[in-house]
Amino acid sequence: LLDELNKIATKNILNKSFIGLGYYDCITPPVIDRNILQNPGWYTQYTPDQAEIAQGRLEALINYQTVITELTGLEIANASLLDEATAVVEAVIMLYRAASEKKNRLLVHANAFPQSIQVLSTRAKYLGIQLDFFSSVPTTISDDVFAIFYQSPDRYGELIDIKAIQNIKLSFNCPVICASDLMYLVLTKPNESVDVCIGTSQRFGVPLGYGGPHAAFFACKEEYSRKIPGRIIGASIDKYGKKAYRMALQTREQHIRKDKATSNICTAQALLAIIAGSYAVYHGPEGLRLIAQSIREKAVQFAAQCQRLGFQLRTSDFFDTVTIALSDLNQRKTLKEACKRVGINLNFSDCDYISVAFDETKSEEDVLVVLRCFEEIADKHVSTDLSIRMRSELFDSYARSEAFMNQNLFHAYRSESNLMRYLKSLETKDYSLTTGMIPLGSCTMKLNAATEMMPISFAGFSKLHPYCPKDQAKGYEEIISKLGKNLCHITSFDAVSFQPNSGAQGELAGLLTVKRYYEDKGDFKRNIALIPQSAHGTNPASAALAGLKIIPVNCLADGRIDVTDFNSKCDRYATEIAVFMVTYPSTYGVFENTIVQLCEKIHEIGAQVYMDGANLNAQVGLTDPNTIGADLCHINLHKTFAIPHGGGGPGMGPICVKKHLSDFLPQFSLSLEDSVFSVSAAEFSSASILLISYAYIELLGSVGLKNCTEIAILNANYIRKRLETYYPILFTGEKGNVAHELIIDCRPFKKSAGIEVEDIAKRLMDYSFHAPTLSWPVPGTLMIEPTESESKSELDRFCDALIQIYHEMTAIAENRADKDDNMLKNAPHPLYHLLSDEWNHAYTREQAAYPLESLKNQKFWPSVARLNQAQGDRQLICTCDSDVLTENLTIE
Repeated sequence: LLDELNKIATKNILNKSFIGLGYYDCITPPVIDRNILQNPGWYTQYTPDQAEIAQGRLEALINYQTVITELTGLEIANASLLDEATAVVEAVIMLYRAASEKKNRLLVHANAFPQSIQVLSTRAKYLGIQLDFFSSVPTTISDDVFAIFYQSPDRYGELIDIKAIQNIKLSFNCPVICASDLMYLVLTKPNESVDVCIGTSQRFGVPLGYGGPHAAFFACKEEYSRKIPGRIIGASIDKYGKKAYRMALQTREQHIRKDKATSNICTAQALLAIIAGSYAVYHGPEGLRLIAQSIREKAVQFAAQCQRLGFQLRTSDFFDTVTIALSDLNQRKTLKEACKRVGINLNFSDCDYISVAFDETKSEEDVLVVLRCFEEIADKHVSTDLSIRMRSELFDSYARSEAFMNQNLFHAYRSESNLMRYLKSLETKDYSLTTGMIPLGSCTMKLNAATEMMPISFAGFSKLHPYCPKDQAKGYEEIISKLGKNLCHITSFDAVSFQPNSGAQGELAGLLTVKRYYEDKGDFKRNIALIPQSAHGTNPASAALAGLKIIPVNCLADGRIDVTDFNSKCDRYATEIAVFMVTYPSTYGVFENTIVQLCEKIHEIGAQVYMDGANLNAQVGLTDPNTIGADLCHINLHKTFAIPHGGGGPGMGPICVKKHLSDFLPQFSLSLEDSVFSVSAAEFSSASILLISYAYIELLGSVGLKNCTEIAILNANYIRKRLETYYPILFTGEKGNVAHELIIDCRPFKKSAGIEVEDIAKRLMDYSFHAPTLSWPVPGTLMIEPTESESKSELDRFCDALIQIYHEMTAIAENRADKDDNMLKNAPHPLYHLLSDEWNHAYTREQAAYPLESLKNQKFWPSVARLNQAQGDRQLICTCDSDVLTENLTIE
């Protein structure tokens, strides 16, 4: 397989890219590449919802948030979003929801990145937001404007005068969103009138990968801290007062707020944010400044020579992108041919201009190579003297003079030895699949095989720009085409789109596909999503963002959908229902035996069936969405098809549809003359990680895929059989079995022993386990999904732990252990507490640390005790320690 993928990689032509538009070649420091990107100790982690065993990645993410706040000058940053275009939309939605009901108009910079405008236009349509475009900053705005969005530097590289933004902000008190560039922000002082600043952190050491995955940054003023989308990492303290990190304000999460959620985002691009943050830690402010100055220097050298050659520049105020007026078709053709001969790509996306963007990998020789291409359509010859300069009054007037990133963190790890050791120290604080099973229900934490992961680092795949000419991406075309056919075969559907950048984005894209289908038929009355209580938690949030009204369907005590209630609501809303969103098997871990009947009823009333693919791991090879009657589904490639979770991202959520919906799938175009339905910043979003799922399917084949599904179901039922004597199994099928996951009911122990389900989850850490999914979808329960990747010995180790915990709870219930001072209430037990001079507990240190003899051979140690969640929410601290160096750090 690796030989085959190496050959396919050579079909991608690696021209030097000067395209820009938010995607830039960069250098991933090898110490970061080897110790994070290629390290399963980092990429196999789950979202840090169990903070006590996630302190490493939490610290790495708060480092990233600190970088973003330092460069943007804003108080709050989240742990990243999917891509820049999505971040623009999230900022707009946040301010739209915060505004008065009468305001629905957004002023949009016409020269913002075209991919962002396309995604914004799609989403605005279904949220009832009116877009008004401007080329120059307006001097007056109407009363119904809720925000202004501008980009600086814009698609042409032009810088927007901060004073113009400040004036309109001062006059009308209208919130301002700015899309910007991190390297540009290194050199310039932040615009204090900006309320939200977004962009991509890709050029901080993250490979291009034909579009991703990359981490978008999102920063805002403190007044929006309770409304900011995505996840925020915050500081708190543990039970004994030690500082510790955790995910802050989790009550904002979409699966909790459901249809009231302001966003359906349920992941970040954590792994990529960690890489970007580590890049900043390694280089420090001085290193970043040198890199940014070098980028700016190449652009200035090129622009000055273009003027000498007689070309008209679109702007003299730029950072890294120089734009030349060139509308003559013959000259454009000649220039393209010259560029092709020397292996470079320029930005030809505008029919009147050519843009050339520089990055940290470009040299003075590269500047001359591009100039010689322009020489072929000029009246003069290129000078090899690049010392000629041109000034930019706007750039110079806003140059950053004050120090930034003063924290010791950004000055302590400049050598490879120091950074390597720091990254290793963080890694050892984190539970990953390298440690043991992560039995999270509905998350499918399966093996991310090394063979599947290796191709993402092949240069032929990692260094391709997403907007390069199609004939330079034949290797990706082959991979994506074959993977698409495989996914259609697995689902028995007819067409697929790889544009959705996460599972939640796949849900939204699928729902909008359905809406476009009905719009094409002239049926505008269908605006209801019928969603069972057993559906995946993101479904109501996605439906709300698609502009649909949510009607819930009840479930019976055994977890199955209440068919009577379902039929009643179908009959009542027959002409208004657009889609029935069903998770199969359900989030309760049950195969609905009435699923075909339910789907037939939906089709009788002329609606569509959307099957959530969250639990596809229980279907592959045994059945498929089309067989049960669905019309479309999204696929969580980071679950069923082995893309790693990376500490909370990346993810991919392609959608597969029946033929009648295929014409309404997402499209992509950089030309704003094309009105397209677009949901992410690149045609195939995080294209490089599609290689992982491609490899997974190729390695297993049809027999292997089916075998995986059977083992996943067998493993879940093996756990059910071992635990049912000790814990009630909440939902089972007609024959007493579960699907690929099961829910154990922990509520009886609250009554008998005063033990909460959280106590059980924390005690599992002392047994060297990550807890299963806690109190979801049913409060007071644990949802367990072992996947097919785990051996019987690992399943037994997990069952032994839960059985021993049962005996610990029984001892409390029978008054053989203290109801307040016991091993569950005090769990987890970090080493620093176990080794302290004082030990005032009613149980021994050995009982706390080694409840099973096997733990003496191998054990994972939580680095902190149980966190104080409320403390962290009351006092929101989302940046790293503010300790600063004592010497004068003013930048000359």
